[in-house]
Amino acid sequence: MKSTYTIDAQAKKIGRVASEAAKVLMGKNSTAYAPNVIPDVEVRIVNAGKADVTTKKKEETVYRHYTGFPGGLIDTTMKRVIEKKGMKEVFRRAILGMLPKNKLTPRIMKNLTITE
Repeated sequence: MKSTYTIDAQAKKIGRVASEAAKVLMGKNSTAYAPNVIPDVEVRIVNAGKADVTTKKKEETVYRHYTGFPGGLIDTTMKRVIEKKGMKEVFRRAILGMLPKNKLTPRIMKNLTITE
């Protein structure tokens, strides 16, 4: 049986909410923590659209992606990401960056639900 952990993002900074969610998704808040086991927990972030983000942060935060081809470095600002995909994507990227980079990461991310 999955336990549900709800985080209210209203008037909170993105990083604070993301670090709390990443800890729970990895199972670090549990006494039965093991780095090779995915905990049976579901994390829900509500009011993601009402998170506290300054305009300076929106314009200066840059997400980079490399396609693998010469000249294929793509820069996208947070403002552009919010316009195209919404605050859900900003939270998703923040949490993804805080999780370990291994084979369990995609399976851990399936336990995350973000609502605006």
